[in-house]
Amino acid sequence: MKIRIPHLASAYFILAACLLLPVISVAQEGKLKLPEFRSLADKATESVNISLSPWLLNMAGNLIDDKDEDSVATKHLLAGIKSVEIRSYQFSADNVYSAADIEGVRSQLTAPGWSRLMQVHHHEKGEDVDMYVLIENNVSKGFALISSQPREFTIINIVGSIAVDDLPKLESHLHLPKMADVRTHLLM
Repeated sequence: MKIRIPHLASAYFILAACLLLPVISVAQEGKLKLPEFRSLADKATESVNISLSPWLLNMAGNLIDDKDEDSVATKHLLAGIKSVEIRSYQFSADNVYSAADIEGVRSQLTAPGWSRLMQVHHHEKGEDVDMYVLIENNVSKGFALISSQPREFTIINIVGSIAVDDLPKLESHLHLPKMADVRTHLLM
């Protein structure tokens, strides 16, 4: 299953990340408490529940061979990430989940230090995307993205360090459009 973020929203996500975040530096303080959404998983046509702990990310990094350039780049990307949490659900009908299902996560992002970097709202399509960063002492400590449509939603929380140079790797892992596609979309 591809984790999809609405096309318009993904364009804004990548643009904001490239323009606003020289480095997303995330520490354990940036970790959100994400529900398992078990009741929604039973109703979903497709669901993704990924929880990558520091131990698992470290183990994966240690198993990567350093013999080719792509492997070294992947190992470098993993070295800075402490944890990744993703919850993504697709449904066969509109409004299977309620706004309250994700409001508990969104309410955590009103805590001191969290700042909304962007909000995209497409009224006709019912698409909403919010991107947040936790900043303490001029250092970002957490990153979160909440994307919702009538038939799906995705919540991403990354804890660790992610340089802007590493965003193209995230594009492929999260099935986001390539930067060239984003530029074209933004110009239309």
